[in-house]
Amino acid sequence: LFAVLSKAIATTNDYDEIAKSDKVGVTIYAKKMNGLYTDFKIDFQGSLFSKPYWINTTSPTWSPEIIYEDISQDGKKELVIILTKGTGTGVLEREVHVFQMQQRKSEKTQSMMPVEVPVDDPIAILLKNVKTEIKPNKAIVSIDDKKYTIDIKPLGIQPGHLFDEIYFGNLINFEIKDNQLIAKLGGQISPVGGYVGDIQITYKFKDKMYQAKSIEFIPYE
Repeated sequence: LFAVLSKAIATTNDYDEIAKSDKVGVTIYAKKMNGLYTDFKIDFQGSLFSKPYWINTTSPTWSPEIIYEDISQDGKKELVIILTKGTGTGVLEREVHVFQMQQRKSEKTQSMMPVEVPVDDPIAILLKNVKTEIKPNKAIVSIDDKKYTIDIKPLGIQPGHLFDEIYFGNLINFEIKDNQLIAKLGGQISPVGGYVGDIQITYKFKDKMYQAKSIEFIPYE
């Protein structure tokens, strides 16, 4: 174990420490390139693994989020890392990575090592299950046999500036609530804004991956 820790420290000398959880025993390192953090290394309780293609904004407000909870409902905790790939006016693009703990044994020691588990892309889930349309005074969201109608007149957007469908690509967020992984995708009706609500996807662990358990639309107040 001491040898692994020493190697981890030496290997991350040229990297910035960008997130840490003493409670979990996780430190995340990355290199700053072209205004973004990339080439990630994660020290999990002394074991080091690399994620060279991850990216995260360099804003301290949006440092990677580290969560250690049982989100698979199997009595064992998972390591969840939420990255923020982009932010701006009306834009928040986040990405989630979930790791299960697996035992790794050597001749003298044994330790737990995180192994990443696939998570269904929320945009793909939305495209398969959600239909929307926009009319001059209302927007309509259909999910299976449920239909939601939103009065868009109070937003004051002229018909010539409306999309044909609600667009869900600019606001993509993840959170853990009640030990469940949840994705929220904000919907807008116009290039100038006009946000009408969130598609909320609650995930479940099934067939060795996280896939949609439920999909609902939550209108903005």
